[in-house]
Amino acid sequence: MQLGVWIQEFLSFIASERGLSPNTILAYGRDLKHFARSIGEKKICERGIIDHLSTLREQGYASSSIYRAVMALTMFFRFVKREGGIESDPTQLLTPPKISQLIPTVLSEEEVKLLIEMPDISKEYGLRDRAILETLYATGMRVSELCALQVYDVGETEIRVNGKGGRERIIPIGEQALYAIDQYLASCRNDQKKNPPLFVTKKGRHIRREVVWKRLKRYAHSAGITRGISPHTLRHSFATHLLDNGADLRVIQELLGHSDIATTDRYTHISTKSLFKAFDTFHPRK
Repeated sequence: MQLGVWIQEFLSFIASERGLSPNTILAYGRDLKHFARSIGEKKICERGIIDHLSTLREQGYASSSIYRAVMALTMFFRFVKREGGIESDPTQLLTPPKISQLIPTVLSEEEVKLLIEMPDISKEYGLRDRAILETLYATGMRVSELCALQVYDVGETEIRVNGKGGRERIIPIGEQALYAIDQYLASCRNDQKKNPPLFVTKKGRHIRREVVWKRLKRYAHSAGITRGISPHTLRHSFATHLLDNGADLRVIQELLGHSDIATTDRYTHISTKSLFKAFDTFHPRK
């Protein structure tokens, strides 16, 4: 089969028929093109797909990224079979890992504090980066949501976010994050626009998620954090620390902007502190 041609057909299909967000379509495209490069001229089969996913794991890909790759491949080959491009679906017998078993990387509260303190706030980019890290951890928002923020999305106690599918939500934001944002705006910005982007590059444009990712990697290395982390790690840490400290799962669902509680539920599998706390509080014979 002409893998590259079918990938383009599939991406066009999900863009027009499935109503997926542009970011999801781009991510699926990257996953499928990566698979195509990995498989090369080899025969496409279940073993080859498993080997590809194992390679992603060995290369330090986040569990959530591997799960997304599984979903992309499953949807893709189902589509190709339905369209007559292949006789059998190589993912048919592949059991997708349950999202609750894909335990994301979570930083401790001490590691988060150390990471946030890494930017050099005597410099403009350091003030910006400190504000970015504070905002990601304080709100649990996605990096794409952070990059799209405008100055007037930030209120006195909350921040307005446009999430997946165009759904808007309001997230409370703490004093430390607000202080970092205020410091950055007061010291580094002199915009004439009516409502400029909140976090910008040297040219005054919205900062891109790739830039945030690279800066975060650099600060993690400086902080001595050797595990592979990404901006999503701060989102995972935000949710896990809330759960550890007694927040209701439904509240966390609203804050994260999850449409399905099952997505949020995976945090119960990584928050052992909350389990022991519940046991100590409620069991009659502890």
